[in-house]
Amino acid sequence: MATREELYAVLDRFVSALESRDPARAPWADSLLNTENNVALQPGDGLWNTITARGDYDLRFADAESGQVALFTCVEETNALSPVAFRLGVREGKIVEAETVVARNADEGFPFKGQRFERKPAMEALVPDGETSMREELLQIADGYFETIERNDGTINTRFWSNCNRVENGVQTTNNSEFPLPIARLGCEAQFRLGWYRYDDRLRGRRFPLVDVERGIVLAHGFIDHCGIVGEYTLTDGTPASSPVRRPHSYYLAEAFKIRAGAIEQVEAVFHSVPYHMPSPWDAATDRAA
Repeated sequence: MATREELYAVLDRFVSALESRDPARAPWADSLLNTENNVALQPGDGLWNTITARGDYDLRFADAESGQVALFTCVEETNALSPVAFRLGVREGKIVEAETVVARNADEGFPFKGQRFERKPAMEALVPDGETSMREELLQIADGYFETIERNDGTINTRFWSNCNRVENGVQTTNNSEFPLPIARLGCEAQFRLGWYRYDDRLRGRRFPLVDVERGIVLAHGFIDHCGIVGEYTLTDGTPASSPVRRPHSYYLAEAFKIRAGAIEQVEAVFHSVPYHMPSPWDAATDRAA
């Protein structure tokens, strides 16, 4: 079993190879599955061809039990800065899984403006004694977040700290009056209690490959499907609302949950649009492993 330090060392080799655009410098395994934005690619394709710099933002965590390590950071491609999440599966010092999720906001129909890539002490801190949770509880709390947002009707299926904030694609989308959607003025739980996200029809293909018990971090991957059926609806306080998604649409996501004392304290997400109901090569990889 690799230690946290050994997993971080493999991650550093991967990032160094990426920054130099030289995939030969990364310790790939023969059985590698490498994807970028949910599409299987050969090492060296995609972002490897276009990266021009990496930002200082470095939020990393590791799971020695499963041999997984992840990094949330930002990358520059010529004239655009984008948030990115990397996940590596490591076996005997070799990378057997490499999953990249990069949200190229400059190419999205709804760009996230006002990105701020700053350190987040709450995400980085070890969970204090007396506030830790077992692996299974952490997974249950993270999955409860997805249960809460799926066909969101105001029912809360997980637990939140009162000061919980969420950052999506480098922009805080809670307690932020400057974000274009009015719901962003509220905190995590208050948003869900209103049932604002009624139009999120499916939280599909959920995977939880990494659980950093010491840090209280769960990393999840999956899809949000919007059928486009929901139009006008009513929030739980009686306020009329209108869905911003009126045609079939899906997001693919990498989302990290910081959990302390049995509740979600902070959320960090990177997601991007993909074809509606797109399948994942990681589903087939899971089937093969089983």
